[in-house]
Amino acid sequence: MKKYKIGIIGAGKIAAKMAATIAGMEEAECYAIASRDQQKADEFAQKWGFPKAYGSYEAMVDDPDVDLVYVATPHNFHFEHSSLCLRHHKPVLCEKAFTGNARQAEQLFALAKEQNTFITEAIWTRYLPLSATLKELVDSGIIGIPYMIAANLGYPIQTVERMQRPELAGGALLDLGVYALNFAAMLFGTEVKEMHAHCIKAPTGVDAQTSITQIYPDNRMALLGCSMYAKTDKQGIISGDRGQIIVEDFNHPQSITVYDSNYQPVKHIPHPPHITGYEYEVRASIEAIEHGWLESPYMPHAESIRIMKQMDEIRRQLGIVYPFDE
Repeated sequence: MKKYKIGIIGAGKIAAKMAATIAGMEEAECYAIASRDQQKADEFAQKWGFPKAYGSYEAMVDDPDVDLVYVATPHNFHFEHSSLCLRHHKPVLCEKAFTGNARQAEQLFALAKEQNTFITEAIWTRYLPLSATLKELVDSGIIGIPYMIAANLGYPIQTVERMQRPELAGGALLDLGVYALNFAAMLFGTEVKEMHAHCIKAPTGVDAQTSITQIYPDNRMALLGCSMYAKTDKQGIISGDRGQIIVEDFNHPQSITVYDSNYQPVKHIPHPPHITGYEYEVRASIEAIEHGWLESPYMPHAESIRIMKQMDEIRRQLGIVYPFDE
């Protein structure tokens, strides 16, 4: 299999993490970086060993040697930049949250089908090996019948500009809450009977701290939270009638510990060695491209749309509207 040349749109922190990931992979290589600032692109390229540095996104997608584009710009730009790639028949790995709302997600997937070009959401939790292990454990009955999920994710990042600005799809939900929603979905499935949300808003009107309660069939419930004020424990806890499973750092699982009905640990599984964890979503994208698939089985298009619809509904309940929603 050929070594895939990766291009990155956006030269911020998350792009740097992806660059460090690709540098450690055998099946991919750092090839092109694009920024709206040529100097920023040049500095990024020099630091991370990219042979190509572009001062516009259009110039990079015109490069015939780019095999896969990682979109690493703020949420509100995902639709525009992913569309640009698809119209140039460039496969896309787009950072979460996939788009600003479900309407944009549906339009992107329709465009991908029209262009016969691959695109997937880069929510790394879906691709990590330990996520599959966790699902197998829960389904095995090791904690009996799983009735409740509790998951919270928070960092004190309220001073980060994009988190505060509605026009950048800011707020805790799309940046952090999306992980909790995906965590519940991976374990409890797609049939959510009820969903209720509450929040504390930042002065700009975006959600700063949000709580979400989801009711599933068979008496199952998920209690989810996110915050850009608090540094939370980042635990994901699945409780059954015969024990519980605790996942440390559930959005990027570091370990899984199974406890029996007496709260005694009976099984501990650490995460296997990895580069950063981003390599799995890159490999999944390469796998799909090699097979001619338009989506990845790890994060199907329908699931990205479903999660976006959940976040649209949560924002409706919270009274949060982004300028591009209309």
